Amino acid sequence: MFELSHPVLFDGGFGTMIQAAGLNAGHNPEKLNLSAPNEIRAIHAAYAAAGADILTANTFGASRRKLGEDPTEVIVAGITLAKEAAAPYRAKVALDIGPLGALMEPFGEMTFDEAYENFAEIVTIGVRAGADLILIETMSDLLEAKAALLAAKEHSNLPVFVTMTFGEDGKTFIGVDPAAAAVTLTSLGANAIGVNCSLGPDGLVAIVDTLLAATHLPVIVQPNAGLPRMVDEKTVFDVGADEFAHWAERFLSAGVSILGGCCGTTPTHIAAVRKLIDGESTRERRRAGNCRICGWQGVAECDIHDIRTVGELINPTGRKKLTQALYDKNWEYAAELAIEQVEDGADFIVVNAGLPDIDEKEALSAMVLAIQKVTSVPLVIDCSNPVALERALRVYRGRPILNSIHGSEKSLNEILPLAVKYGTALIALALEGGHIADTTEERCAAGLRVAQAAQEAGIAKNDIFVDCLALSASADQKGLLTTVDAIRMVREQGYKTVLGVSNVSYGLPGRDTINCAFLSACLTAGLNVPIVMVGSPAVRGTIDAAKVLLGIDAGCTAYISRHASAAVFDEKRTASLKDMVIGGRKSEVRGATEELLQAASPLDVINGHIIPALDEVGAAYERGALFLPQLMSCAEVVKLAFDVLKEHMDAESQDKGTIVLATVRGDIHDIGKNIVKMLLENYGYRVIDLGKDVPEAVLVDAVREYDAKLVGLSALMTTTAQNMLPAIRALRDAGLDCKIMIGGAVVNEAFARQIGADYYAKDAAQSARIAGEVFA
Repeated sequence: MFELSHPVLFDGGFGTMIQAAGLNAGHNPEKLNLSAPNEIRAIHAAYAAAGADILTANTFGASRRKLGEDPTEVIVAGITLAKEAAAPYRAKVALDIGPLGALMEPFGEMTFDEAYENFAEIVTIGVRAGADLILIETMSDLLEAKAALLAAKEHSNLPVFVTMTFGEDGKTFIGVDPAAAAVTLTSLGANAIGVNCSLGPDGLVAIVDTLLAATHLPVIVQPNAGLPRMVDEKTVFDVGADEFAHWAERFLSAGVSILGGCCGTTPTHIAAVRKLIDGESTRERRRAGNCRICGWQGVAECDIHDIRTVGELINPTGRKKLTQALYDKNWEYAAELAIEQVEDGADFIVVNAGLPDIDEKEALSAMVLAIQKVTSVPLVIDCSNPVALERALRVYRGRPILNSIHGSEKSLNEILPLAVKYGTALIALALEGGHIADTTEERCAAGLRVAQAAQEAGIAKNDIFVDCLALSASADQKGLLTTVDAIRMVREQGYKTVLGVSNVSYGLPGRDTINCAFLSACLTAGLNVPIVMVGSPAVRGTIDAAKVLLGIDAGCTAYISRHASAAVFDEKRTASLKDMVIGGRKSEVRGATEELLQAASPLDVINGHIIPALDEVGAAYERGALFLPQLMSCAEVVKLAFDVLKEHMDAESQDKGTIVLATVRGDIHDIGKNIVKMLLENYGYRVIDLGKDVPEAVLVDAVREYDAKLVGLSALMTTTAQNMLPAIRALRDAGLDCKIMIGGAVVNEAFARQIGADYYAKDAAQSARIAGEVFA
């Protein structure tokens, strides 16, 4: 529908215009479509007159979950008003879909299905109301963005644009980076991707450059008009129209093809960009050459000359503990195996839940969620059950490798379409007719036929890995050389290769010795991705040496670095309670805590083990070495430890101080506040959570009743951030002896100073540091 031989222009911020019109947005600005239709239509008309090609309907928060009611009337009115304003200018109208305001599993309680159903309802209504395209925006969680994108694609034929929102550290608050977002959303079939909100245009330059490098799709950029500040008790922004247009020119020259504005931008900003882009053409951009896969953070590029390792432990075949964990629905055991393999250097991790007498659909998706809660290392999802496989692919944050398809009609008809639909990389087995060919030529030909079928279905050659299959040496010694030679032949045809190396030693003693000898031969023949026991020093050493001998490790740099410390090859030491907290390992925390209590008091355990661990985690989080998922996993481990400690503590010793938290009046968003609450409680503070949309009088009464010395205020929206000021004034006027910290996506240090807050907490870790200062 959109001819992108020339740049396309969206409208700008809506909350700013609602505020300027003197409207009381209340809890749900979308309801103004019904109560103030003329004013909403006028805002759209102003943007259309300014030259916007696309008007964004006032439906950002119009979900059943946020409204608490059927959203049909609000959405239909929103689309209708925008279309009425657009008609004289021949502008298009986008159905606007924002986040649902809750953390998704496994970090929160909102399931993928709940999110998907909310988004599907919005899409269905918006399509029926006549939307021209769908804009999914301001997303922080890649899984929520995925749920919205799938709902849009599965319930409409409209173009779908998806934008994420990133902070100053270049990540979303969940920890998603621009490259992972770009690779994932591109693979899922978005029509355009990009960034909106959070930062001014100058803060988005590096993020935009990363997006452009990670996708061939049109990239959309909708910055805020700089940083917010208070003027006459209203939130305003500091980037004017001319400066905004200057940055738009920078984005266009870099390759951006869709522009617009977010918080603080006005029709004046959009008009300035309109003048800039008239008569301009978009830059041609090319598809990426290498295979790119990812979890929710960090992208792995797989060149045909690379060697990458896959950890094999999360496969119940021959593993009694994992088998029992699956029967017990102990998904955290798989997560701990994942942590172990990441620490051992695995580039990817295989996940398999293939037991005959369990619900594989439940087990596989639950394992994927549990693993991605503790690590962002990409997964190889190994499953032949199409129902279970599709469920796991839907809840996966990122772009995985699907393992696998083979030459049978059933596999090609059931599994291959899933790889295409979800845009995965793919392992093609050299298997036809239910048997493994005996000769090198037949083995190679079987793998290539499957690979070619995948290409014909739409999977790029660079995204295909051929598995030439390995049998046990105890069963077929001659066949081992067939595997090695087949790997060489497949590589000569330009395909990457993968192999379950450990199969060779099945049933034999001294498995490491056999595995390493076979691994060396396969790597020399051109094996790219060995599936191995990454915790074996011998296996790791073999791979390191192969990278040196094959010229992959230039200058032997990685080899020398790894051997600089002999501890790399030492036996693993037993994890301490501190290690468990830092690593997010739950299974042994109760026992470790009880063991410490035999020789130390509960307070000694807290101050000597838990607090130092939390401080280390917080410091790693602040410098970008850990992200929100790991932070939350660490907090959950601490909670388990505290459950044990509280049994041995009196009530007085448990109270480090009382903190009151609240989302301010008019704002119904509480994700950030809830995360702060969890972390502060794990530091031992008593947290009184007043919830969201809290009136000033309720806040004052609670601080007085609980004699709280620290208050935390949160706001997510531009239109509600200004309500922090009356909340702070009410606390000061009441004469309460408390410090106040504020946080939220639309506030910053300068804003905190302007409204009289004592502290600005940019994230949960910072809030813990502030509490430590207040209660020192």
